[in-house]
Amino acid sequence: MTLISMLLALIIERLAVRSDAWQARPYCQAYLKLTAGSGLKQLAEHQYGRYLWILLPGLLVAVLLHLLDNRLLTLVVNTLVLLVGIGCWHYRQLYKQYLNAQERGDAEAAHLAMQQISQDSRSTVDSSQGLTLVWLNFRYYAAVVFWFLILGAFGVITYALLRHLNEQTATEQAAAAKVVDEHSDPLAESETAAAYGAEYSQADYSTADDISADSNGADNSAEPVTMDAAIDSDTESLSAEPESAPAARDALNCMLHWADWFPARLFGLGFALVGHFSRASNALLGYFLDFTASNEQVVKDVARAAEPLPEEVVNGIEDTSSMVQLAKRNMLFFLAFTAILTLSGWLG
Repeated sequence: MTLISMLLALIIERLAVRSDAWQARPYCQAYLKLTAGSGLKQLAEHQYGRYLWILLPGLLVAVLLHLLDNRLLTLVVNTLVLLVGIGCWHYRQLYKQYLNAQERGDAEAAHLAMQQISQDSRSTVDSSQGLTLVWLNFRYYAAVVFWFLILGAFGVITYALLRHLNEQTATEQAAAAKVVDEHSDPLAESETAAAYGAEYSQADYSTADDISADSNGADNSAEPVTMDAAIDSDTESLSAEPESAPAARDALNCMLHWADWFPARLFGLGFALVGHFSRASNALLGYFLDFTASNEQVVKDVARAAEPLPEEVVNGIEDTSSMVQLAKRNMLFFLAFTAILTLSGWLG
């Protein structure tokens, strides 16, 4: 049943998935909206309750499937959940744009497509374009499939929610940093001030008499609101966050780190078996018992060791195609391994 669900989900995702309804993002956003408007908000903000809040959607589905105890329904639900969990149509479209641009020799369009992929993935490790694609393959395929094999639909839902929260947090932090940079940059600050000036100049005042009457009746001792004060106030409102937000980010990062820790090293072992074994195995051994290293760094370093390329082809079409082929070979290897485990009775 597990192998059938995997094969069906991977085939359908490759051939027929074309809309946001088959991506995890809208469902994660719906859960966040439900939390904000219900008692789940207190659970999500509690020091220990936030862990239960992250596990709750997967637990509900797992308990429901257990109570219904229908093999056909379990097969359908598992396939649909896995299909949503591995859905990454947005990145596949960007990669297709990159390939089309490379085919027609449009280097600028190809660079923009890959730059968009790097920005959207919120990669925390500087690397080549090909290694960025390998990391996305791990996040959206390998890790999801691993947790599906171990915990079924519960594992997929929980990991997809962790992944979405991590990407959303990275996006919010990047936006806040951009706001701070804009206000610290004199040119950006002057542009912002001009925008405020234009906004204030277009304010809807009724008549000049009303303005003079308001100014005569106002307290002249009050300090006027300056342009700098308005900008500073706006910056503070954009960068403000609840006191519990850092703790929530720490809990999220901790859970996601451990959710990726073993799959990253198992995925690295696959790189060694389908690529340059000695180089990849040496790189992997350096991280195998390292519990603090970034899992993204592990995946990328082992992938580069498994598929060494000349420096002059890095960030080119040869780099991206080689890394994509390496990731595909790795996934095929684990599918074959899963089939062996299923036929031998180790998996249901």
